[in-house]
Amino acid sequence: MTQPELVDALRDRIEVHTAGSAVEPGCLWTNRSTRELSVELLEDGFLVSPNTIDRLLREELELGRRQAVRSVPLGKNIHRNDQFERIAELKTHFFRQGWPVVSIDTKKKVDLGDFFRRGRGYTNGHVRALDHDFPSAGLGKVIPYGVYDLAANEAFVLLAMGADTGELACDAIRRWWYRLGRRRYEHAPYLLALADSGGSNGYRVPLFRERLCELARLLQIPIRVAHLPPYCSKHNPIDHRLFCHLTRSLRGVLCRSIEVVRDALARTTTSTGLYVIVETARRIYRAGIKAAKEFRANEPIERDLYLPQFNYVTPDQ
Repeated sequence: MTQPELVDALRDRIEVHTAGSAVEPGCLWTNRSTRELSVELLEDGFLVSPNTIDRLLREELELGRRQAVRSVPLGKNIHRNDQFERIAELKTHFFRQGWPVVSIDTKKKVDLGDFFRRGRGYTNGHVRALDHDFPSAGLGKVIPYGVYDLAANEAFVLLAMGADTGELACDAIRRWWYRLGRRRYEHAPYLLALADSGGSNGYRVPLFRERLCELARLLQIPIRVAHLPPYCSKHNPIDHRLFCHLTRSLRGVLCRSIEVVRDALARTTTSTGLYVIVETARRIYRAGIKAAKEFRANEPIERDLYLPQFNYVTPDQ
């Protein structure tokens, strides 16, 4: 039997560490190792091994090892639930009609060079990376912009250099249409794009809307856009259906060139049949480009009566 005094002494040590902890009031927490707790308990007159302390933490104090979970939004939006319900309605309608629904966004930029990346691979040699991740030691950053087809479980990724802009976003949608979308949805009367509220494809970015209008005229298909409410980017389908798998494909890879990144991402697949096409952009995207004054003064965008800031259609004429 475990001495009650030992459990109480262990609890006292944990409560001391809980002050200023990462958990809510009333919960125990410590980041001390079982070996460190063993040494501390020795000061209280208890000789106990780290393994025994591990058992006491789990069985007597009912503590488990947990790490922080990114689940607390930076802020709240009063239209959060309303917009998610609207997006659900649009998706259901488009799926029933067999019309395309894509989720678009920019993945985290990839540093080019012999930089360390987490992950292991099988090899008969040694993988040697730079001991410091100074940007000056690299060859720049590559921007992966993704377009994910929710119904087909297919994705297109455009790798670009320069700045993440509304032009890049629309170029990626255009390339997705010609490489994947057209053969599946050639006769669809609408295209639905789900986008975050910020970034290059945000609802406050006139350049994105201007280029979308040009794209709709080029493809001769109206593009309906539904923006996720602010602070909800983690709920964008592309985040957990594509980007997490792209990250897995880059584990342990030394991204010495954009071609290395392209080939690694193109090998991405899942047990559910995810198919990914990766292309390299033929231009460098410049920052600072703004929508034309004429467009901003008289936007041809057709905004919905319900939550018009998040929902609108770009005409195809």
